[in-house]
Amino acid sequence: MLNRLWLLFAQAVTILLAAWFIIATLKPSWLVNTKMDSLVESVTLKEGSYDGSEISPGSYHEAVKKSMPAVVNIFTSKTGAKPRARKGNGSNPSDPLFKFFFGDQPPDAEPSSSLGSGVLVSPEGIILTNHHVISDADDIDVALSDGRKVKAKIIGSDPETDIAVLKIDVKQLPSPITFGKIESVNVGDVVLAIGNPFGVGQTVTSGIVSAMGRDHVGINTFENFIQTDAAINPGNSGGALVDTRGNLIGINTAIYSNNGGSMGIGFAIPVNLAKQVMESILSNGGVSRGWIGVEPQNLSKELSESLGLAENTQGVLLSGVLEGGPAAKGGVQPGDVLTAVNGNGTKDVRQLLNQIAQIGPGNEATLKILRKNKELELKVQTGKRPKPKIQNQ
Repeated sequence: MLNRLWLLFAQAVTILLAAWFIIATLKPSWLVNTKMDSLVESVTLKEGSYDGSEISPGSYHEAVKKSMPAVVNIFTSKTGAKPRARKGNGSNPSDPLFKFFFGDQPPDAEPSSSLGSGVLVSPEGIILTNHHVISDADDIDVALSDGRKVKAKIIGSDPETDIAVLKIDVKQLPSPITFGKIESVNVGDVVLAIGNPFGVGQTVTSGIVSAMGRDHVGINTFENFIQTDAAINPGNSGGALVDTRGNLIGINTAIYSNNGGSMGIGFAIPVNLAKQVMESILSNGGVSRGWIGVEPQNLSKELSESLGLAENTQGVLLSGVLEGGPAAKGGVQPGDVLTAVNGNGTKDVRQLLNQIAQIGPGNEATLKILRKNKELELKVQTGKRPKPKIQNQ
């Protein structure tokens, strides 16, 4: 009797499972809970009416479309570098490797190669980039925005402003970038940084102009930076900083960082300075600057008091004068305090360097001097500023 009941039970279960399988396969909707069905009987979605070709309000697409083809990637390499042990593993912000936070490796690292960016500025194949991107390079490759990779040669470079000029010989180049005017750039303006960060490919980041005329940063000898919070990362060196019209307003150069990445403080060489240096390199193979042969020192409050200067005296102490140099020939003596050049006040050493450099070699400069609290005017014939000693970047 029990066996018969068990057989009937087993047959019933088998028939039910078969029926469930057939329904689940052919009519799965029959198995959906009717209560859940009533909650999602219909769904209405609203989609935008535009066709996808319209530009979103506030977009910088047109500026990027205009300027990005002119931004190139630069790959450099150096052969015969002598390897040495690296200090640290990159986890310590004071690690020396963090000095090379633009993707440029130390020349003694393995492999001895570096990555940067550049800007095509003319249909003749002239490219602007940073001096530190190509310094000491034995081989320079430029990757264009259309995918072509070509060799480049160095026309010249200026370590004191960190500007270098390259040339490539290629037919049918992408459209060169359009130069903007620095007078049109204001603090608070939206700007775009274009480059090849970390080697991932061309990338655009946005931000604003945080400050203009930033100096005393300690990066270059002659500084007049645009400061921006647009994200600039390793590999962006030499890339373009453009306005919302797509015009070039600066060459991305450096960042302030304690971890090697962007912290919202980036610096770009303004377009007017970059253009001036480029034109000088193209015309003369380099940049000629004025020089008078003095050793200047900033005036501190204590130093002014020890010299017996009047309170709030602004100027630069000339602690040394090169024997036989332009300043010495003009009557300048050690211990003189220089307060003005050609009628323009001199507040510190960096301003003095800029003032004399801009006069150019072979021209006359009028120096206003304080000597034992007596004011003098001396005429000095400027010489040519010696080339800086190039150190490994």
